[in-house]
Amino acid sequence: MVLDDNDTKRYIISSWLRRAGHTVVEAADGAEGLAVLASAADGELPELAVVDVRLPDMSGFEVCEQIKADPRTASLPVIHISATAIEVSDRAQGLHRGADAYLTEPIAPDELLATVTAALRYARARRRAERLAARVAALNSSTLAVYAARDGRAFTEAAAAGAATLMQSPAVAVALSPDNRVLHLASAGRTPEPGPAASDDAPPVELSTPEPRLLDLLAGRMLGDGTGTATAVLPATEWRELVCREDGAEADVFTGDVALILARTKKGRPPLALAVDAGALAGVDDRELLSQLAQACALALEALRSRSEEHALVLTLQRTFLPDRLPEVPGVDLAVRYEPAADDSEIGGDFYEVIETPAGLLLAIGDVAGHSLQAAMIMGEVRHALRAYAIEGHDPRTLLDRLDALLTRLRPSITVTVCLVLVEPGARRVHVANAGHIPPLLRQPDGSTRYLTEHGPLLGLNLRHPPGVSHDVPEGSTLLLLTDGLVEVPGVDLTESLDELGATLAEAPREIEELCDVLLDRFGKGKTDDIALLAARLR
Repeated sequence: MVLDDNDTKRYIISSWLRRAGHTVVEAADGAEGLAVLASAADGELPELAVVDVRLPDMSGFEVCEQIKADPRTASLPVIHISATAIEVSDRAQGLHRGADAYLTEPIAPDELLATVTAALRYARARRRAERLAARVAALNSSTLAVYAARDGRAFTEAAAAGAATLMQSPAVAVALSPDNRVLHLASAGRTPEPGPAASDDAPPVELSTPEPRLLDLLAGRMLGDGTGTATAVLPATEWRELVCREDGAEADVFTGDVALILARTKKGRPPLALAVDAGALAGVDDRELLSQLAQACALALEALRSRSEEHALVLTLQRTFLPDRLPEVPGVDLAVRYEPAADDSEIGGDFYEVIETPAGLLLAIGDVAGHSLQAAMIMGEVRHALRAYAIEGHDPRTLLDRLDALLTRLRPSITVTVCLVLVEPGARRVHVANAGHIPPLLRQPDGSTRYLTEHGPLLGLNLRHPPGVSHDVPEGSTLLLLTDGLVEVPGVDLTESLDELGATLAEAPREIEELCDVLLDRFGKGKTDDIALLAARLR
């Protein structure tokens, strides 16, 4: 932009610049020049302003100050020119008030063009550095987002959003879920179109894995069996044939060629795919940043897979510590439910046991404090010790004392809650010994419910336990033993949850398998703790 109130001088300067290959807009006073800048779209702002110091409505110094004060134009280089303000103090004032250069007349064309070239070179380098810094910050944010994802669906959403933000382009991410069962596909940054299907709020598509697998097919063409990243440009028609099936229309977001990058960090794993408009990869920086994002996404996906595999392995180990079947005892119907915590939660130490002893049928349920592999291991130790002591014929109180002595000696920093219920032969009397656990819930034939609340201290505190308490139970009664994962809700008093459980049990089906299903459906959804539930119907 050339800003000068002298028509002849403005024409001469503009002509020099145009002959040098520049596009020039002109303004005759300060207000007009500022209006030109204010009305220009962000992508159409002039790259430099040549401003005369003496203007009819305001000084060139004031124009420069307003340009530099506006965030949209703060980086715009300003070159002052003047035929009258030529003293050292004038030049110093202009530079102090924001000008990038100061020329006094007479000005040679070569001097003006060299000054413009130098100012543009610096301004463009600065803009490139600022843009790169902003994109590196976006890369960091996107990397944090994909590492924070807890499942395949959230991961692909974060990856697509990161690619769209980083490349300022519509983007698609394709990845197999951590268990390699579901192909997740998500898009971001789509050009808005009429209709709900084009909304950025549309959910990501989840596709059953095609045969041959899409990602394996792409990897075979681009990566082979290696690791790292590989980039290819696909015509839009080929992209649609590969990805945009009827159930994958979410990926049909590109109007031209598609830049596709695959990344894999471990051999034998399905790769991750990111796709953006091919035009978004205009330079080395663009390709390098997208490659870094793809590599970060691949590492995050590998961590997610490893976490999922580790959780599945530990869960399998935990299940080996639990009974593989329940005994068949005349007069007693048994049902059990064990629900592990969510996939993104650590495993706990919940356990249950049903043991035939000389004194009757022993029902047990317990919970080792903490959530970790150690808690699961200790749970196995306690359960096996309980079986060993029970088959020796000890009463419930003695069983608790022996388990307490075992923990105190071998696991001195661990506490465990255990509730034992011994059902006498004939199933008309039960003996309850409770070491700090949620009390068992009894439903009588008339539907009324009550908790058998007698209890003693936790195991692991080296304290004596009170004798077991006997309760007569009429025919058709149901006993329910549970761990706190079923009823504990953050912010809700446990008494309220227990009361609600009692009311639900009163209305639940008599058949105990259905009863367990009803209780899990009512109380077990969305819980982040393991749930163990043991029901016994005394016929």
